[in-house]
Amino acid sequence: MKKIVVGGQIDKKEVAELVEKYGDGKFEIETKSDLEAAMALKSGAADYYLGACNTGGGGALAMAIALVGRDATVTVSMPGNLMSEEEIRENVNKGKKAFGFTAQHKDTVVPTIMEELKKIN
Repeated sequence: MKKIVVGGQIDKKEVAELVEKYGDGKFEIETKSDLEAAMALKSGAADYYLGACNTGGGGALAMAIALVGRDATVTVSMPGNLMSEEEIRENVNKGKKAFGFTAQHKDTVVPTIMEELKKIN
């Protein structure tokens, strides 16, 4: 079973609940600090990382970018800028492993990310 870690700076509990809801029991889900979550992704202890913050890229993805590299990460929303559903799906299918977004977009982006992850896992 693939493992998803939820990191980021805010709304971890809510994001984890959405990941679980839309994961349909197909993923193991764990909430960690952003550093612990990024380290789990880097070590292979986790397969995917989702995190929320106020900017979508700073506190949500900074540690993941530092530890697994920019090529494995994507900011799917920022204040005033939300990727389309198609762009989010493309990023999942390009092999991105860490997804950052603003907390206010969690209800929009998490279902799309999870739908795509279920297709490839």
